[in-house]
Amino acid sequence: MTSFQQSSKAQTNPTAPPPCLPPLVSPVFRSAADSDTIWGKFLPSDCYDIISNASSSSSSKLLTSSMSKTQLYFHLCKNPIIIDNGTMSFGLDKATGKKCYMLGARRLSIAWANTPRYWRWKRVPESRFSEVAELKEVWWLDVKGTIETKILSPNTTYVAYLVYKFSSSRYGFEKKPVDLHVELGESDAGRTFRIFLDPSANIPQFSREREDGWMEVKLGEFFNEHGDDGKATCSLREVDNYTLKKGLIIEGIDIRPKDSR
Repeated sequence: MTSFQQSSKAQTNPTAPPPCLPPLVSPVFRSAADSDTIWGKFLPSDCYDIISNASSSSSSKLLTSSMSKTQLYFHLCKNPIIIDNGTMSFGLDKATGKKCYMLGARRLSIAWANTPRYWRWKRVPESRFSEVAELKEVWWLDVKGTIETKILSPNTTYVAYLVYKFSSSRYGFEKKPVDLHVELGESDAGRTFRIFLDPSANIPQFSREREDGWMEVKLGEFFNEHGDDGKATCSLREVDNYTLKKGLIIEGIDIRPKDSR
């Protein structure tokens, strides 16, 4: 076969590498391109719009311009980005590519949160957010977070978790249970769970430690069908006005697909 015939055969073979690329190098490029196409399909359609709302414009630029879709996908699975002026984080569930959000403490509605006698805002190095809320003392504990269902992945069951820890001087949460609740729009009243956040040895433990060192406890779950249910509201309450409570540190409320961990 002449060199001309070899060249013509290569050009008519759709699986052959371009003649200008070394045969051992071109499969690497092809594999990378195929991988980017596959993993790019797992990215939410509005992923880049969400990233553009990142708190740091430089990190947003890095993610959108310097990473392939494959790199971006796995980065968001492991490293949620901070959005909405530092009050939320956005990431992806590694198994499904569905959206995960955390509402930071500053985004929550916390009764008397801005009264220094009752709550203190502080920085802690282990938090993804710039501030967390530490309870100094209250009798009436009321914490609430809401999220628009339209920003969540459709046809997905979501679970909401309170992300928290205790200071060394905690008090009251071993004496009185708290009410945990999630409701969806006006159509779903949800269920209320009553548990001890700091149970004694003979009481079941419903909280668990996270990989990031914080504790989490399930507030409830809801099914997001089309994203047109308005808002999902997640709450933590203990309002009998007779039990003094202190030492709770709140990072936020984590909202992620069910069974994602």
